[in-house]
Amino acid sequence: MNTIHAATTGISRFLDQSIRPLFDMHAQPRPIIDGGHLLRQLEQYVRNGHLKPTTLFCTADITNLYTMLPQDESLKILKELLLEHHYEKVQGIPIGIILQLADLVLKEIAFVDGNKFYRQIIGGAMGSPFTLTLANIFMWKWEKDAICGAIGPHEIYGRYIDDIFFTFNDPKAKIEAVIKKANAFHPNIKLEANIGSCVSFLDLLINNKNGVLFTSVYHKPAAEPCVVPFISDHPRHVFSNIIQAALLRAVRYSSTLDIFEKERRSIRLMLLYNGYPSRYIDTHFRKFFGRSMSKSSMIPFIGNENQFLVMRNTLLPKLTVKEREIQHRIAAVPFNDETDNRNTKEKTARITTISKTNKPNKFTNTLFLHYTHEQRLHTLKRDIHKIYSEIFHDTIATDIRLIVGHRNHRNTRHELVQKRPHPTMLKPTPLPNIKPPDETAEQGRNRLW
Repeated sequence: MNTIHAATTGISRFLDQSIRPLFDMHAQPRPIIDGGHLLRQLEQYVRNGHLKPTTLFCTADITNLYTMLPQDESLKILKELLLEHHYEKVQGIPIGIILQLADLVLKEIAFVDGNKFYRQIIGGAMGSPFTLTLANIFMWKWEKDAICGAIGPHEIYGRYIDDIFFTFNDPKAKIEAVIKKANAFHPNIKLEANIGSCVSFLDLLINNKNGVLFTSVYHKPAAEPCVVPFISDHPRHVFSNIIQAALLRAVRYSSTLDIFEKERRSIRLMLLYNGYPSRYIDTHFRKFFGRSMSKSSMIPFIGNENQFLVMRNTLLPKLTVKEREIQHRIAAVPFNDETDNRNTKEKTARITTISKTNKPNKFTNTLFLHYTHEQRLHTLKRDIHKIYSEIFHDTIATDIRLIVGHRNHRNTRHELVQKRPHPTMLKPTPLPNIKPPDETAEQGRNRLW
Protein backbone atom coordinates (compact mmCIF):
# COMPACT_ATOMS: atom_id res chain seq x y z
CA MET A 1 0.00 0.00 0.00
CA ASN A 2 1.23 3.48 -0.86
CA THR A 3 0.45 6.84 0.75
CA ILE A 4 1.02 9.24 -2.13
CA HIS A 5 -0.52 12.62 -1.23
CA ALA A 6 -2.08 11.19 1.96
CA ALA A 7 -3.12 13.49 4.81
CA THR A 8 -0.17 12.38 6.96
CA THR A 9 2.50 12.55 4.24
CA GLY A 10 3.83 15.92 5.41
CA ILE A 11 4.14 14.74 9.01
CA SER A 12 5.79 11.53 7.85
CA ARG A 13 8.34 13.47 5.81
CA PHE A 14 9.10 15.78 8.75
CA LEU A 15 9.66 12.85 11.13
CA ASP A 16 11.88 11.12 8.60
CA GLN A 17 14.02 14.22 8.07
CA SER A 18 14.29 14.77 11.83
CA ILE A 19 14.94 11.25 13.12
CA ARG A 20 16.82 9.52 10.30
CA PRO A 21 20.03 11.59 10.85
CA LEU A 22 19.96 10.60 14.53
CA PHE A 23 19.65 6.94 13.59
CA ASP A 24 22.46 7.28 11.04
CA MET A 25 24.65 8.81 13.73
CA HIS A 26 24.05 6.37 16.58
CA ALA A 27 23.04 3.03 15.05
CA GLN A 28 25.28 0.13 16.03
CA PRO A 29 25.78 -2.18 14.20
CA ARG A 30 26.05 0.17 11.26
CA PRO A 31 23.60 -0.53 8.41
CA ILE A 32 24.99 -1.44 5.01
CA ILE A 33 24.53 1.51 2.65
CA ASP A 34 25.22 -0.15 -0.70
CA GLY A 35 27.44 -2.76 -2.35
CA GLY A 36 30.51 -0.53 -2.35
CA HIS A 37 30.14 0.11 1.37
CA LEU A 38 30.05 -3.64 2.08
CA LEU A 39 32.95 -4.32 -0.29
CA ARG A 40 35.25 -1.97 1.62
CA GLN A 41 34.39 -3.80 4.84
CA LEU A 42 35.21 -7.13 3.17
CA GLU A 43 38.55 -5.80 1.90
CA GLN A 44 39.43 -4.67 5.43
CA TYR A 45 38.28 -8.05 6.77
CA VAL A 46 40.77 -9.74 4.43
CA ARG A 47 43.61 -7.35 5.33
CA ASN A 48 43.05 -8.10 9.02
CA GLY A 49 43.54 -11.80 8.34
CA HIS A 50 40.03 -12.91 9.32
CA LEU A 51 39.14 -14.57 5.99
CA LYS A 52 39.93 -18.29 6.22
CA PRO A 53 39.38 -21.09 3.69
CA THR A 54 36.50 -22.25 5.90
CA THR A 55 34.88 -18.81 6.29
CA LEU A 56 31.21 -18.86 5.34
CA PHE A 57 28.89 -16.05 4.31
CA CYS A 58 25.25 -15.84 5.29
CA THR A 59 22.58 -13.70 3.65
CA ALA A 60 19.06 -13.57 5.02
CA ASP A 61 15.89 -11.95 3.78
CA ILE A 62 13.38 -10.62 6.33
CA THR A 63 9.94 -11.73 5.24
CA ASN A 64 7.47 -8.85 4.74
CA LEU A 65 9.24 -6.41 7.06
CA TYR A 66 7.05 -3.39 6.27
CA THR A 67 3.74 -5.21 6.58
CA MET A 68 4.71 -7.17 9.72
CA LEU A 69 6.19 -4.26 11.68
CA PRO A 70 4.53 -4.20 15.16
CA GLN A 71 3.23 -0.67 15.60
CA ASP A 72 3.16 -0.11 19.38
CA GLU A 73 6.42 -1.97 19.94
CA SER A 74 8.14 0.07 17.22
CA LEU A 75 7.09 3.31 18.91
CA LYS A 76 8.47 2.06 22.24
CA ILE A 77 11.80 1.25 20.59
CA LEU A 78 11.86 4.70 18.98
CA LYS A 79 11.52 6.22 22.45
CA GLU A 80 14.22 3.88 23.76
CA LEU A 81 16.65 4.98 21.03
CA LEU A 82 16.13 8.67 21.75
CA LEU A 83 16.43 8.26 25.52
CA GLU A 84 19.45 5.98 25.25
CA HIS A 85 21.32 8.80 23.51
CA HIS A 86 19.92 11.43 25.89
CA TYR A 87 17.68 13.32 23.51
CA GLU A 88 15.11 15.46 25.30
CA LYS A 89 13.84 17.14 22.13
CA VAL A 90 14.05 16.61 18.40
CA GLN A 91 14.07 19.76 16.27
CA GLY A 92 12.90 21.62 19.37
CA ILE A 93 9.90 19.31 19.82
CA PRO A 94 9.60 17.23 23.03
CA ILE A 95 9.87 13.47 22.65
CA GLY A 96 6.26 13.02 23.79
CA ILE A 97 4.98 15.08 20.87
CA ILE A 98 7.30 13.25 18.47
CA LEU A 99 5.83 9.93 19.61
CA GLN A 100 2.28 11.25 19.17
CA LEU A 101 3.10 12.33 15.61
CA ALA A 102 4.70 8.96 14.90
CA ASP A 103 1.62 7.20 16.28
CA LEU A 104 -0.58 9.31 14.01
CA VAL A 105 1.48 8.52 10.90
CA LEU A 106 1.67 4.81 11.68
CA LYS A 107 -1.91 4.10 12.71
CA GLU A 108 -4.07 6.55 10.77
CA ILE A 109 -3.68 4.73 7.46
CA ALA A 110 -6.82 3.80 5.55
CA PHE A 111 -7.34 2.33 2.12
CA VAL A 112 -10.20 1.16 -0.08
CA ASP A 113 -10.69 -2.33 -1.45
CA GLY A 114 -13.86 -2.91 -3.38
CA ASN A 115 -16.55 -0.89 -1.66
CA LYS A 116 -15.10 -1.00 1.86
CA PHE A 117 -12.65 1.10 3.85
CA TYR A 118 -9.89 -0.65 5.81
CA ARG A 119 -7.40 0.55 8.41
CA GLN A 120 -3.92 -0.93 8.69
CA ILE A 121 -3.29 -2.30 12.20
CA ILE A 122 0.06 -4.06 11.60
CA GLY A 123 3.04 -2.60 9.79
CA GLY A 124 3.31 0.67 7.93
CA ALA A 125 2.70 2.00 4.45
CA MET A 126 5.63 1.42 2.09
CA GLY A 127 5.15 4.81 0.47
CA SER A 128 5.41 6.68 3.77
CA PRO A 129 8.90 8.23 4.22
CA PHE A 130 8.91 7.57 7.98
CA THR A 131 8.13 3.85 7.62
CA LEU A 132 11.67 3.04 6.47
CA THR A 133 13.23 4.94 9.37
CA LEU A 134 10.94 3.30 11.91
CA ALA A 135 11.63 -0.15 10.42
CA ASN A 136 15.37 0.49 10.72
CA ILE A 137 14.95 1.54 14.35
CA PHE A 138 12.92 -1.56 15.16
CA MET A 139 15.50 -3.81 13.47
CA TRP A 140 18.30 -2.00 15.34
CA LYS A 141 16.83 -3.32 18.57
CA TRP A 142 15.97 -6.75 17.18
CA GLU A 143 19.38 -7.50 15.68
CA LYS A 144 21.21 -6.45 18.85
CA ASP A 145 19.13 -8.84 20.97
CA ALA A 146 18.51 -11.67 18.52
CA ILE A 147 21.58 -12.18 16.37
CA CYS A 148 24.60 -9.92 17.00
CA GLY A 149 25.52 -11.58 20.29
CA ALA A 150 26.03 -14.92 18.52
CA ILE A 151 28.48 -13.46 15.98
CA GLY A 152 32.15 -13.01 16.84
CA PRO A 153 33.55 -9.51 17.41
CA HIS A 154 35.79 -9.72 14.33
CA GLU A 155 33.02 -10.79 11.97
CA ILE A 156 31.16 -8.50 9.60
CA TYR A 157 27.48 -7.94 10.28
CA GLY A 158 25.26 -5.53 8.39
CA ARG A 159 21.74 -5.01 7.17
CA TYR A 160 20.29 -3.17 4.19
CA ILE A 161 16.60 -2.58 5.04
CA ASP A 162 15.28 -6.18 5.00
CA ASP A 163 18.45 -7.96 3.77
CA ILE A 164 21.05 -9.21 6.27
CA PHE A 165 24.67 -10.19 5.64
CA PHE A 166 27.30 -11.56 8.00
CA THR A 167 30.49 -13.61 7.96
CA PHE A 168 31.03 -16.69 10.12
CA ASN A 169 34.06 -18.82 10.98
CA ASP A 170 32.21 -21.71 12.58
CA PRO A 171 30.54 -24.81 11.12
CA LYS A 172 27.43 -24.38 9.01
CA ALA A 173 25.32 -26.18 11.62
CA LYS A 174 26.09 -23.43 14.14
CA ILE A 175 24.97 -20.74 11.69
CA GLU A 176 21.73 -22.63 11.13
CA ALA A 177 21.21 -22.73 14.90
CA VAL A 178 21.73 -18.95 15.07
CA ILE A 179 19.13 -18.41 12.33
CA LYS A 180 16.69 -20.79 14.02
CA LYS A 181 17.06 -18.94 17.33
CA ALA A 182 16.59 -15.59 15.58
CA ASN A 183 13.39 -16.83 13.92
CA ALA A 184 12.00 -17.76 17.33
CA PHE A 185 12.90 -14.42 18.93
CA HIS A 186 9.96 -12.39 17.59
CA PRO A 187 6.73 -13.71 16.08
CA ASN A 188 6.66 -11.06 13.33
CA ILE A 189 10.28 -11.33 12.15
CA LYS A 190 11.22 -14.40 10.12
CA LEU A 191 14.40 -14.96 8.11
CA GLU A 192 14.97 -16.90 4.92
CA ALA A 193 18.71 -17.62 4.97
CA ASN A 194 21.28 -18.67 2.39
CA ILE A 195 24.61 -19.97 3.71
CA GLY A 196 27.71 -20.76 1.67
CA SER A 197 31.15 -19.71 0.50
CA CYS A 198 29.61 -17.94 -2.51
CA VAL A 199 26.61 -15.65 -1.99
CA SER A 200 25.06 -12.57 -3.55
CA PHE A 201 24.08 -9.48 -1.61
CA LEU A 202 22.38 -6.54 -3.31
CA ASP A 203 24.29 -6.21 -6.62
CA LEU A 204 27.52 -7.76 -5.29
CA LEU A 205 28.61 -11.39 -5.80
CA ILE A 206 30.98 -12.57 -3.04
CA ASN A 207 33.06 -15.73 -3.35
CA ASN A 208 35.57 -17.28 -0.93
CA LYS A 209 37.87 -19.59 -2.91
CA ASN A 210 40.19 -21.31 -0.44
CA GLY A 211 40.73 -18.16 1.60
CA VAL A 212 40.97 -15.78 -1.37
CA LEU A 213 38.18 -13.23 -1.83
CA PHE A 214 36.72 -12.82 -5.32
CA THR A 215 33.98 -10.29 -6.01
CA SER A 216 32.03 -9.26 -9.09
CA VAL A 217 28.81 -7.58 -10.18
CA TYR A 218 25.78 -9.76 -9.51
CA HIS A 219 23.03 -9.96 -12.13
CA LYS A 220 19.75 -11.58 -11.20
CA PRO A 221 18.92 -14.50 -13.50
CA ALA A 222 15.54 -13.00 -14.41
CA ALA A 223 16.91 -9.49 -15.02
CA GLU A 224 16.77 -8.23 -18.59
CA PRO A 225 19.61 -6.14 -20.07
CA CYS A 226 17.52 -2.99 -20.29
CA VAL A 227 18.52 0.62 -19.66
CA VAL A 228 17.15 3.89 -21.03
CA PRO A 229 16.99 3.36 -24.83
CA PHE A 230 19.21 5.67 -26.85
CA ILE A 231 16.26 6.82 -28.96
CA SER A 232 14.24 7.90 -25.90
CA ASP A 233 13.48 11.56 -25.30
CA HIS A 234 16.01 12.20 -22.51
CA PRO A 235 18.79 14.77 -22.12
CA ARG A 236 22.10 13.66 -23.61
CA HIS A 237 23.88 13.54 -20.25
CA VAL A 238 21.52 10.76 -19.09
CA PHE A 239 23.03 8.33 -21.60
CA SER A 240 26.63 9.19 -20.74
CA ASN A 241 25.85 8.89 -17.02
CA ILE A 242 24.49 5.37 -17.58
CA ILE A 243 27.77 4.30 -19.18
CA GLN A 244 29.94 5.97 -16.56
CA ALA A 245 27.95 4.48 -13.66
CA ALA A 246 28.05 0.96 -15.12
CA LEU A 247 31.82 1.10 -15.67
CA LEU A 248 32.44 2.59 -12.23
CA ARG A 249 30.50 -0.21 -10.56
CA ALA A 250 32.31 -2.81 -12.67
CA VAL A 251 35.76 -1.50 -11.67
CA ARG A 252 34.87 -1.33 -7.99
CA TYR A 253 33.23 -4.73 -7.76
CA SER A 254 35.63 -6.73 -9.97
CA SER A 255 38.48 -8.19 -7.93
CA THR A 256 40.55 -9.16 -11.00
CA LEU A 257 41.06 -7.89 -14.53
CA ASP A 258 39.52 -11.03 -16.04
CA ILE A 259 36.33 -10.52 -14.04
CA PHE A 260 36.23 -6.87 -15.08
CA GLU A 261 36.72 -7.67 -18.77
CA LYS A 262 33.80 -10.07 -18.66
CA GLU A 263 31.63 -7.37 -17.09
CA ARG A 264 32.88 -4.76 -19.58
CA ARG A 265 31.80 -6.95 -22.47
CA SER A 266 28.39 -7.43 -20.84
CA ILE A 267 28.01 -3.66 -20.48
CA ARG A 268 28.87 -3.13 -24.13
CA LEU A 269 26.39 -5.77 -25.29
CA MET A 270 23.70 -4.26 -23.05
CA LEU A 271 24.27 -0.80 -24.55
CA LEU A 272 24.22 -2.13 -28.10
CA TYR A 273 21.01 -4.00 -27.31
CA ASN A 274 19.42 -0.71 -26.23
CA GLY A 275 20.42 1.13 -29.39
CA TYR A 276 23.60 2.94 -28.30
CA PRO A 277 25.91 3.52 -31.31
CA SER A 278 29.21 1.66 -31.19
CA ARG A 279 31.20 4.85 -31.74
CA TYR A 280 29.33 6.58 -28.90
CA ILE A 281 30.11 3.66 -26.58
CA ASP A 282 33.82 3.66 -27.49
CA THR A 283 34.06 7.42 -26.95
CA HIS A 284 32.71 7.20 -23.41
CA PHE A 285 34.74 4.08 -22.62
CA ARG A 286 37.91 5.96 -23.59
CA LYS A 287 36.81 8.96 -21.56
CA PHE A 288 36.30 6.77 -18.48
CA PHE A 289 39.55 4.80 -18.71
CA GLY A 290 41.66 7.83 -19.55
CA ARG A 291 45.32 7.25 -18.69
CA SER A 292 44.73 3.65 -17.60
CA MET A 293 44.16 2.54 -21.20
CA SER A 294 46.92 1.77 -23.65
CA LYS A 295 47.26 4.59 -26.19
CA SER A 296 48.18 2.15 -28.96
CA SER A 297 45.02 0.11 -28.49
CA MET A 298 42.32 0.43 -31.13
CA ILE A 299 39.71 -0.99 -28.74
CA PRO A 300 38.96 0.83 -25.44
CA PHE A 301 40.00 -1.65 -22.76
CA ILE A 302 42.73 -2.16 -20.14
CA GLY A 303 45.20 -4.91 -20.93
CA ASN A 304 47.43 -4.71 -17.86
CA GLU A 305 46.49 -6.23 -14.50
CA ASN A 306 48.58 -3.74 -12.53
CA GLN A 307 46.98 -0.77 -14.30
CA PHE A 308 43.56 -2.15 -13.48
CA LEU A 309 44.40 -2.69 -9.79
CA VAL A 310 45.79 0.85 -9.52
CA MET A 311 42.59 2.21 -11.04
CA ARG A 312 40.43 0.04 -8.76
CA ASN A 313 42.35 1.02 -5.63
CA THR A 314 41.82 4.66 -6.58
CA LEU A 315 38.07 4.38 -7.17
CA LEU A 316 37.05 1.91 -4.44
CA PRO A 317 37.78 4.16 -1.41
CA LYS A 318 35.73 7.02 -2.84
CA LEU A 319 32.34 7.45 -1.22
CA THR A 320 29.24 6.67 -3.22
CA VAL A 321 26.35 9.11 -3.60
CA LYS A 322 24.34 7.38 -0.86
CA GLU A 323 27.29 7.49 1.55
CA ARG A 324 27.79 11.21 0.96
CA GLU A 325 24.09 11.84 1.54
CA ILE A 326 24.25 10.08 4.92
CA GLN A 327 27.37 12.01 5.95
CA HIS A 328 25.71 15.29 5.00
CA ARG A 329 22.62 14.37 7.05
CA ILE A 330 24.78 13.59 10.08
CA ALA A 331 26.81 16.78 9.66
CA ALA A 332 23.59 18.83 9.59
CA VAL A 333 22.45 17.63 13.03
CA PRO A 334 22.44 20.80 15.20
CA PHE A 335 24.48 21.05 18.41
CA ASN A 336 22.11 22.58 20.93
CA ASP A 337 20.48 21.99 24.29
CA GLU A 338 18.33 19.10 23.05
CA THR A 339 20.89 16.70 24.54
CA ASP A 340 22.89 16.79 27.72
CA ASN A 341 26.68 16.85 28.00
CA ARG A 342 26.98 13.06 27.94
CA ASN A 343 26.00 13.01 24.28
CA THR A 344 28.16 15.89 23.03
CA LYS A 345 31.37 13.87 23.04
CA GLU A 346 29.68 11.01 21.19
CA LYS A 347 28.38 13.37 18.51
CA THR A 348 31.80 14.94 17.99
CA ALA A 349 33.44 11.54 17.56
CA ARG A 350 30.87 10.29 15.06
CA ILE A 351 30.79 13.21 12.65
CA THR A 352 33.68 12.93 10.20
CA THR A 353 32.58 15.39 7.57
CA ILE A 354 33.01 19.15 7.50
CA SER A 355 29.87 21.07 8.35
CA LYS A 356 28.59 23.20 5.51
CA THR A 357 26.91 25.79 7.75
CA ASN A 358 29.81 28.25 7.56
CA LYS A 359 30.19 28.06 3.78
CA PRO A 360 28.66 30.89 1.73
CA ASN A 361 25.55 30.00 -0.22
CA LYS A 362 26.46 30.24 -3.90
CA PHE A 363 22.78 30.26 -4.88
CA THR A 364 21.84 33.42 -2.95
CA ASN A 365 21.30 35.58 -6.05
CA THR A 366 20.13 32.83 -8.35
CA LEU A 367 16.85 32.29 -10.18
CA PHE A 368 15.97 28.70 -11.10
CA LEU A 369 13.63 27.92 -13.97
CA HIS A 370 12.68 24.35 -14.88
CA TYR A 371 10.78 22.91 -17.81
CA THR A 372 9.84 19.39 -18.84
CA HIS A 373 12.48 18.07 -21.23
CA GLU A 374 11.59 17.35 -24.85
CA GLN A 375 14.05 16.85 -27.67
CA ARG A 376 12.24 19.34 -29.89
CA LEU A 377 12.90 22.04 -27.26
CA HIS A 378 16.68 21.61 -27.31
CA THR A 379 17.20 25.34 -28.00
CA LEU A 380 14.86 26.47 -25.24
CA LYS A 381 17.60 27.13 -22.68
CA ARG A 382 19.49 29.42 -25.03
CA ASP A 383 16.28 31.18 -26.05
CA ILE A 384 15.25 31.83 -22.44
CA HIS A 385 18.67 33.28 -21.58
CA LYS A 386 18.51 35.51 -24.65
CA ILE A 387 15.02 36.81 -23.84
CA TYR A 388 15.97 37.35 -20.18
CA SER A 389 19.02 39.40 -21.16
CA GLU A 390 17.08 41.52 -23.65
CA ILE A 391 14.16 42.30 -21.33
CA PHE A 392 16.10 42.97 -18.13
CA HIS A 393 19.05 44.76 -19.71
CA ASP A 394 20.31 47.69 -17.58
CA THR A 395 18.16 46.65 -14.59
CA ILE A 396 19.02 45.20 -11.20
CA ALA A 397 17.79 41.84 -12.49
CA THR A 398 21.06 41.46 -14.40
CA ASP A 399 22.77 40.85 -11.04
CA ILE A 400 20.66 37.74 -10.58
CA ARG A 401 22.07 34.60 -12.18
CA LEU A 402 19.54 32.63 -14.23
CA ILE A 403 19.85 28.84 -14.24
CA VAL A 404 17.55 27.01 -16.64
CA GLY A 405 17.13 23.32 -15.91
CA HIS A 406 14.76 20.57 -16.89
CA ARG A 407 12.70 17.77 -15.43
CA ASN A 408 12.24 14.36 -17.01
CA HIS A 409 8.82 13.05 -17.88
CA ARG A 410 7.15 10.95 -15.20
CA ASN A 411 7.40 7.27 -15.96
CA THR A 412 4.34 5.29 -16.94
CA ARG A 413 4.39 3.25 -13.74
CA HIS A 414 4.01 6.40 -11.64
CA GLU A 415 1.21 7.71 -13.82
CA LEU A 416 -0.79 4.48 -13.56
CA VAL A 417 -0.69 4.27 -9.75
CA GLN A 418 -4.18 4.72 -8.33
CA LYS A 419 -3.54 7.51 -5.89
CA ARG A 420 -7.00 7.87 -4.36
CA PRO A 421 -10.37 6.11 -4.26
CA HIS A 422 -13.13 6.96 -6.67
CA PRO A 423 -14.86 10.25 -5.71
CA THR A 424 -18.11 8.41 -4.99
CA MET A 425 -16.33 6.54 -2.18
CA LEU A 426 -15.32 9.79 -0.49
CA LYS A 427 -18.85 11.18 -0.21
CA PRO A 428 -20.57 10.60 3.14
CA THR A 429 -23.57 8.31 3.09
CA PRO A 430 -26.75 10.42 3.42
CA LEU A 431 -28.79 9.77 6.54
CA PRO A 432 -32.22 8.25 5.99
CA ASN A 433 -35.08 10.75 6.08
CA ILE A 434 -37.26 9.47 8.94
CA LYS A 435 -40.55 11.26 9.40
CA PRO A 436 -41.98 11.50 12.92
CA PRO A 437 -45.21 9.55 13.49
CA ASP A 438 -48.47 11.43 13.18
CA GLU A 439 -49.52 13.04 16.44
CA THR A 440 -52.95 13.80 17.72
CA ALA A 441 -54.25 17.32 18.30
CA GLU A 442 -54.03 16.86 22.05
CA GLN A 443 -50.37 15.74 21.81
CA GLY A 444 -49.61 18.80 19.68
CA ARG A 445 -51.13 21.15 22.25
CA ASN A 446 -49.16 19.49 25.03
CA ARG A 447 -45.92 19.83 23.02
CA LEU A 448 -46.57 23.55 22.47
CA TRP A 449 -47.14 24.10 26.17
